[in-house]
Amino acid sequence: MAPSETAQQATGPMQYTIFDVPILRDIFRWLAILFIKMIGWRKDGSLPDIPKYVIIVAPHTSNWDFPIGLAMAFALKLRGYWLGKDGLFRWPFHGFFRWLGGIPIDRSKSSDVVAQMVQVFKERNKLTMVLAPEGTRKKVMYWKSGFYYIARGANVPIVLAFLDYLRKAGGIGPVFNPTGDIEADMEYIRAFYATVTGKHPEKQCIPSFMPEKQ
Repeated sequence: MAPSETAQQATGPMQYTIFDVPILRDIFRWLAILFIKMIGWRKDGSLPDIPKYVIIVAPHTSNWDFPIGLAMAFALKLRGYWLGKDGLFRWPFHGFFRWLGGIPIDRSKSSDVVAQMVQVFKERNKLTMVLAPEGTRKKVMYWKSGFYYIARGANVPIVLAFLDYLRKAGGIGPVFNPTGDIEADMEYIRAFYATVTGKHPEKQCIPSFMPEKQ
């Protein structure tokens, strides 16, 4: 079986992004800070001083989450990579989204993405992977569990990030190491996001994973 695009990127150097160009990175950061102020938002918290981690962003209920979240990333000096459905990376935007750190995945062939990303973490001394556990802005019943198993497999912590439209604040919350006790860990995550409000609260999903088939 031919390796997927994600697997091919995992075995080679990480792709070149805007964060590798100091001048552009600084320009976009100041533009991001200006944008955040113009829309009346503020950033909370700061990035943890650790070399490798998975960062999850929730809730995801609106198209506005991407530009606001991207602005927060620049303002926080977050150099992260994120996974997106391959449809986002079609012409004429494929180069732009890759430049922002996006890695396309084919959801119909993504069963081994967790293993691939675990390997990416093990091969690198420094890496931040940004994931939206809801996977879509539409209403869903359960979160995707990939972020949890990537963190567990790579033995890296999970950072909880958020966009709160009620308080008009976005940023970084607590850092925790998944214990393997999924119920206890998800209870911790639920407690944090219980106070966070998405743009469309009716579309928010209570953080939980789909029950495994017996």
